[in-house]
Amino acid sequence: MKGRTIALDHLGDVEAAALIVDGVLQDLLIDSDLPRPGTIYRAIAERPMKGQGGVFLRSPDGPCYLRQIKGLSPGQPLLVQVTGYAEPGKAIPVTPKVLFKSRYAIVTPGAPGLNVSRSIKDDDLRDTLLEIAHEEMSGEAGLILRSSCAAAARDDIAEDIRSMAALAAQVMTDAEGDAETLVEGDGPHALAWRDWTDPAEIATEAGSFEVHGVLDALEALRSDRVPLGGGASMHVEPTRALVAVDVNTGGDTSPAAGLKANMAAMKDLPRQLRLRGLGGQITVDPAPCPKKDRRQVESALRAALRADWIETTLVGWTPMGNLELQRKRDRIALSEVLG
Repeated sequence: MKGRTIALDHLGDVEAAALIVDGVLQDLLIDSDLPRPGTIYRAIAERPMKGQGGVFLRSPDGPCYLRQIKGLSPGQPLLVQVTGYAEPGKAIPVTPKVLFKSRYAIVTPGAPGLNVSRSIKDDDLRDTLLEIAHEEMSGEAGLILRSSCAAAARDDIAEDIRSMAALAAQVMTDAEGDAETLVEGDGPHALAWRDWTDPAEIATEAGSFEVHGVLDALEALRSDRVPLGGGASMHVEPTRALVAVDVNTGGDTSPAAGLKANMAAMKDLPRQLRLRGLGGQITVDPAPCPKKDRRQVESALRAALRADWIETTLVGWTPMGNLELQRKRDRIALSEVLG
């Protein structure tokens, strides 16, 4: 099946969204009962973590952890935003840099300036978008116009800016009081509308996951083994400390087997991590990989990461020949959702 399809459905009673491109599942969003990234709290400072430069906060959903904060006194209220999902048993990660993000606009309180996505190259279009921004924005908050503005109607962009600016103004003046949830993070269907902006067929009927093969893909994701073709495979296994990725050549014993398996693994690794909701420290144990092949393998991974939308840092090679990455935890692990 050629083309892009966005399926908005449910897994049982849980809201979910899937992005399918040319018949292959590319992204998957599943709701949970955990605080969603993007949620904004008025939280209350509690005890600082001496020597770590952080502080615990009290929120309606439990303890939060804020890194590298100075001048915050116990009992002081603070507006913070959830940045990702907490590891089991740990506090919710938050930041004081609150953003109000929608399909076309991101309002940035405390960071003034009107900016247009660098992926929009057309000078006339950039000028038009900045004109809209100047018309709609007032006050000290900044604005970023997203790449999705390139194909959007002027009125839609203006309405999006007004909506986000009004929400930001309302929330940022509500900083005093006890711990409270001020804005809920977006659920899967809203995130799909917000972030999957390329033209696509939209399937909203019940059972669309089954029709478009999402349920079969979910069943395959229950296994840690990922076929790579030619008998090669990789195993993606989350542990308590890190995510271990083991690449194998299978029955191929040719001189180029290791390079072929590693190249195939690097091209598919970001998609596999995205679909499985895995982040944190990622350690890849490649198939046999001489040092002369490392640059080629690394280039394949960098290219795949450029097409990914989850913040990932390629840390480098270890003395034992493993490749390490650090990936933001902005998804819940699929194993926790599916059980």
